[in-house]
Amino acid sequence: MLDGLVAGALDDAAQRRALRPLAQVEREALAQAPALDARAALQRGDRIKVIAEVKRASPSRGALASIPDPALLARQYAEGGASAISVLTEGRRFGGSLADLDAVRAAVSVPVLRKDFIAEPYQVLEARAARADLVLLIVAALDDPTLHALHALILELGMTPLVETHDADEVRRAVDLGASVIGVNARDLSTFELDRDLFGRLAPSIPDGTVRIAESAVSGVADVEHYRRAGADVVLVGEALVTGGDPVAALNEFLAVS
Repeated sequence: MLDGLVAGALDDAAQRRALRPLAQVEREALAQAPALDARAALQRGDRIKVIAEVKRASPSRGALASIPDPALLARQYAEGGASAISVLTEGRRFGGSLADLDAVRAAVSVPVLRKDFIAEPYQVLEARAARADLVLLIVAALDDPTLHALHALILELGMTPLVETHDADEVRRAVDLGASVIGVNARDLSTFELDRDLFGRLAPSIPDGTVRIAESAVSGVADVEHYRRAGADVVLVGEALVTGGDPVAALNEFLAVS
């Protein structure tokens, strides 16, 4: 499944590149105002922090929410206290787009994450051209040379890499990379099964001072409390916010966890 998602993302990027060549996107990326300091926004505080996600669909759950106005939802998240907004830009299985990212960036003043299957420099430059502040790198999808090169490019462009892991070896690779923001995704990207306890098993291997983000398997306050007790500085939440009927109320409940 992961291989297919990455291949699809690269194919879509190639189609966009035919319309907007690399040199053009690079010029646009370098012309943007500096990215926001996402790491500072996500550092551990007295209470849990939340990255709230604009997410229409997923391969495991199918359609979740139509979200006709992603900018409106993002403003609600930001006004409700989210420390950053995650925007799914993958179109085939998640129903997202770079247009969503651009609309969200224009609507909020908190850091914005491009969440996609990033595997080549063109996609990173697209993210900066769309004024993203964070870019997701999935360790499982990248060999070490590619991971290091993309991580370096994200930093060079002034953005923050969110390095996502799923097992102990991937955490080791992220630490060796020097990643300052590391996520642990409870969802196995091969089977799409969830393991809420995975974060707690892996968190001790993430060095102090690194921002630790728990991703997936958040359906309610009890899950947020579970992650906080296990050492999470931040939770990344999508489905529970877009399917619950009142995203601001759910966000406020999550943010009360200390």
